[in-house]
Amino acid sequence: MKALNHYLVYASLISLSLSAQAQTTKTPVKTIKNTNAMNTDQLTNPIVKKAIDALQTGDKNAWFALFTADAELFDDGHKMNFKSFFDKALGHERFTAIDKIENNGLDLYGRFHSDQWGDFKTYFRFIINPGGKISRLDIGQASY
Repeated sequence: MKALNHYLVYASLISLSLSAQAQTTKTPVKTIKNTNAMNTDQLTNPIVKKAIDALQTGDKNAWFALFTADAELFDDGHKMNFKSFFDKALGHERFTAIDKIENNGLDLYGRFHSDQWGDFKTYFRFIINPGGKISRLDIGQASY
């Protein structure tokens, strides 16, 4: 009888453990999916809108196709390697809300999520060349 009781306790613990693991793996996926679906219809510049849509979905091909081959990136005023920065960031960083749009749709301010750095307010400032490609992007933490 004692062996049966020990077996039942052990089986119950395994069941609870598996149940808890299943719950924790489902929650983050649902959260990320909802965040990526942020409405970008308010973005007025079509190139910026395409860039933010690509950022939100982590679409590297669409993102990099919008930029010049020698695109510059400045993060809080520090020059960064554009390609390597976004190779790592795409799919792991995204806006959760756009709060303000300025400069004919080229400057965005909003709430942002980074899997590495957490949640914070940020700005993105796009410079688009005459050929319709983004030649420079300034990003950084914002305090508005």
